[in-house]
Amino acid sequence: MPSVCFYFQVHQPFRLRHYTVFDDSTSYFDEFKNASVCRKVANKCYLPTNRLLLDTIRRFDGRFKVAYSITGVLLEQLHEYCPEVVSTFDALAQTGCVEFLAETYYHSLSWLYSPEEFVEQVEKHIETVEHLFGQTPRIFRNTELIYNNDLAKAISATGRFDAIIAEGVDHILGYRSPNFVYRPPDCDNLKLLLKNYALSDDIAFRFSNRNWAEFPLMAEKYANWIHDVNGNGNVVNLFMDYETFGEHQWQDTGIFNFMQRLPYEILKHPDNDFKTPSEVAASYDAVDTVDMPHITSWADIERDLSAWLGNAMQSNALHELYRLEKRVKETGDKNTINDWRRLQTSDHFYYMCTKYFSDGDVHKYFNPYDSPYDSYINFMNVLNNLTSRCTGVDAAEAKVAG
Repeated sequence: MPSVCFYFQVHQPFRLRHYTVFDDSTSYFDEFKNASVCRKVANKCYLPTNRLLLDTIRRFDGRFKVAYSITGVLLEQLHEYCPEVVSTFDALAQTGCVEFLAETYYHSLSWLYSPEEFVEQVEKHIETVEHLFGQTPRIFRNTELIYNNDLAKAISATGRFDAIIAEGVDHILGYRSPNFVYRPPDCDNLKLLLKNYALSDDIAFRFSNRNWAEFPLMAEKYANWIHDVNGNGNVVNLFMDYETFGEHQWQDTGIFNFMQRLPYEILKHPDNDFKTPSEVAASYDAVDTVDMPHITSWADIERDLSAWLGNAMQSNALHELYRLEKRVKETGDKNTINDWRRLQTSDHFYYMCTKYFSDGDVHKYFNPYDSPYDSYINFMNVLNNLTSRCTGVDAAEAKVAG
């Protein structure tokens, strides 16, 4: 009996405005662009998909369930520009069929650079979810599913999570299937849920590809693929960006009709059901331990860190950003700290990536820059100004001390 576990990542960054070396303004973010993108995605994706899923939950009397991880930086933008979207997420939360997961508030790479900052961001995200949706997250997912054994141990040590989510990487799983529940090494109280990337990407990336052998993908066909797992797994984890619906896959591709029909086709098989990640963790025992000493992610065919750390520009920008942590926090200035944290959002470094993406336009969809080099220069100009703000505080304190 395969359970189906839908989990959606919901995120948009605070994009930087064009910022030159001659700029001295502390207003770094493009409010017009951010408002425009937020409203556009809300109207094309968030609002229609939330309404569709809310209707589906009611139609199936609670048998259909999904999970979300919504970044803090998007929640801030939704509050500012599209508060009606937050209301629809709250309505979903009230059904009892929707689970909200924990992650870094700023969708950052802080786990790689600052364990202290990482913990602070996770705590801030948990508090936000509790405040907005009345849930205390029990499942953790790291930014872009960045994961290894060390992260699992750190999450396990908190004692507040039941499971952690990661990519089902072929070369690590070997003969094993992502359709079972596993456990990280030396983490007796934490389960590991692995994304079935093949079935997830059929929806997220291949759905509208007319050159794909399975095009057009109909709900009945897809449900049969799910049912074929019966006996070869306990759960099919379908993890993807929420913008898949209406944004990456436009409405005229039939993506909404597909999603509306899919629960009916899956539940036609009496052995199938839908579960949230917490329900999956509670329902199924771990069948084995999965050892991931090296860092993995859900990005691109490499499923590593090369999307954010694949060249010298990215490495330099990240190093210089986190090198500022102590000085930024010592200012005690909320605006300075908040700006520094918004600069940690992984998208800024993704825009600096120079490698070829096999997934093509999906990755470039919201990129505001003409080239990775423009992105790097703009980011460093902002970071230099942020550094000068810290230096100004240092100088003032030294003057007082003198």
